[in-house]
Amino acid sequence: MKKIGFIGLGNMGLPMSKNLLLANFIVYGMDLNKEAELSFQQAGGTIGIPLEKMVEQCDAILTSLPSSNAAEEVFLGEKGLVHLAEPGILLIDTSTVAPELNQRIEEAAGNKGVDFLAAPVSGGVIGAVNRTLTFMSGGAKSAFEKAMPVFNAMGENIFHVNENIDSGTNTKLINNLLIGFYTAGVSEALHLAKNSNLDLDQLFDMLNVSYGQSRIYERNYKSFIADDHYEPGFSLKLLLKDLGFALDLAHKNNVELPVSNILFELYQEADKGGYGEKDMSVLYKKISEQNRGGKTNHEKQH
Repeated sequence: MKKIGFIGLGNMGLPMSKNLLLANFIVYGMDLNKEAELSFQQAGGTIGIPLEKMVEQCDAILTSLPSSNAAEEVFLGEKGLVHLAEPGILLIDTSTVAPELNQRIEEAAGNKGVDFLAAPVSGGVIGAVNRTLTFMSGGAKSAFEKAMPVFNAMGENIFHVNENIDSGTNTKLINNLLIGFYTAGVSEALHLAKNSNLDLDQLFDMLNVSYGQSRIYERNYKSFIADDHYEPGFSLKLLLKDLGFALDLAHKNNVELPVSNILFELYQEADKGGYGEKDMSVLYKKISEQNRGGKTNHEKQH
C-alpha cells in the first residue's frame, strides 16, 4: 500500500495527511478550502486530482469530515466514493458520524466488493500533529490489518474494536460523552475555585497530583483557560454533535442517561449563546460570564 487519497484537509485531516507524507506515502489531497489544499501541496502532497482519478490511482482513501451529512455525500453521493470504487481499494472514514451511517456505507461498499473501515480518532489537533492519535476501528479484521501501516503513520494507539462496523464509532461516542462530563466538571470546579479566592495555577499543581487530575483538566486549563484563549482545538459545537449521537445510541439501546440529558442541554445553551465555534473549554468562560451577569472579567494571576 503506497498511494493514499485523503479527503478533508481540516484541523485534523491536514496534519494527518502530512504525517502520511512524512512516512513516505504518495498522498493525493482534496478539500473545499483551497488554502488547506495549498498548505498540503507545500508539504509535498498532490492536489487537483479529480475524485474519479483518485479512486483509480489509490490503494486506500481516507476521509476526515465535519458531519454525517458531509460523509454521506462523499461516500454515498451520486458521484461519491462507493459509486466510483472497485474491489481492491480500501475506504477508511476517520470522522465521527452517526453509527447508522457507518452501517449504510458498509452495506453499499460490500455490495460492490469494496472494503470499508469506520475508524474515528481521539487525541485532538495536537495528537494529529504529533502522530499520537488513538484510532478506534470497526470493520473486517482483514481490512484493519491491511490498513495498519497507514494508521501507524498517523497515530500510536491503534485498536480494532471488533468486526461490527459501528463498534469504533460507538467507542468514540462513549469517549466523547466522558469528555463532555469532564469539561463541564472542570468548568464549574474552576469557577467555584476562583470565587473562593484560590489561585488557579496553584490549584492545578495540587490537583494534578491528586484524584481530581484528568487529561481534560490539564488540556482545558493549560492550553486554553489559563491564557483566556479559546481558538478551537475541538470546538464546543463538535462536542455537542457527538453528545447528540451518544444520546441517540442510548435511546436505540433503551438506556436512560438522565445526567447526560442535562449535560446535553448545558452544551446546547452554550452553543445558542454564541460559544459553539470556540474550543469546548470555553464552557468555563460561559459559566463565569453567566454568573457575573454577562461581564467578562478573566482572572489573570500570573
